[in-house]
Formats: sequence, structure tokens, C-alpha cells
Amino acid sequence: MTSVGWWACHHRTIAVRSRPPADGRLPQRRRGRCRRRDEWATAAEDSHRPPDSADAVLRLISRDPEALILAVDNDMVVGSIIVGWDGWRCHLYRLAVASTHRRQGIGRELVARAEARFTAYGGTRADAMVLDDNSQAHRVWSTAGYAPQPEWSRWVKPLP
Repeated sequence: MTSVGWWACHHRTIAVRSRPPADGRLPQRRRGRCRRRDEWATAAEDSHRPPDSADAVLRLISRDPEALILAVDNDMVVGSIIVGWDGWRCHLYRLAVASTHRRQGIGRELVARAEARFTAYGGTRADAMVLDDNSQAHRVWSTAGYAPQPEWSRWVKPLP
């Protein structure tokens, strides 16, 4: 997979990065246009899962540099997805697109890039972590061909 891909998006060029830049500097998250809260800090969050920290993101990409795919517009992150591959299963987490950039195909492109990574590794099925009460995300994932599995539930245990 190439480290940076580009595609035209409403007369702008959006970069999709599946590796951090060579200098290790991460782009900034888009801020300032959110109504009440920083949407990146609260995307896919609930009371059982605190927001991710910069340290957590750096640990993720140091373990697997292609696990975080970013959509970047003018050096600002406008979309992201975590692509988990454990050598057997394909997991998608935390798909988020800035509200200022939605309905432009960014989420669809991020999911497509993630699925291409899985296919290249020999993956045969992907799953996505989606909050039960996030109806907007349900529409996005359904459109991408994903469906809930009612026979499964997620069991969690916080670690110290």
C-alpha cells in the first residue's frame, strides 16, 4: 500500500495517509468549527471509553505504522480510521470525518483503503466497532455493506 494517496474532493485535493510522514510529525486535528465540543475528542466515545490521547496514537503507529489512515486537507486531519489486523481478523475502529467535510466521500474512501489493506494481507471478513445508539454511523456502515451481528455482544474489562 502506498503511504500517501490523493483524490479530488469538491475541487480540493485530499491526501490519504496510511503512514506517518518521514519526519514523524502528525498533522493537526481540525478544530474551531465544532459547535459545543471538539468532535475528534468525542467521536465514537461514550462513558465507558475515554478519548484517545496523543500517546495512545503514537503507540499505535509505532507498533503498526499503517494502522491509522488519515484524510488530510491542508495539513489538517479531516478524517480517520483505525485499521486493526492481528494476522487473522480484520477490525475497523473509530471512523470519523470532520463535520465540515462530511458527504464528500471521505469516509467511503477511508473504509475502501482499510479494506484494501485487509485484502492485501489475505483477510476475508472485516468487522467495525459501532456504537448501538449512533444512527448516523449505522447508515454509513450499512451503505458500505456492513451489517450488525445480533448473536454477538462485546464484553469488556478496563485494564489498570
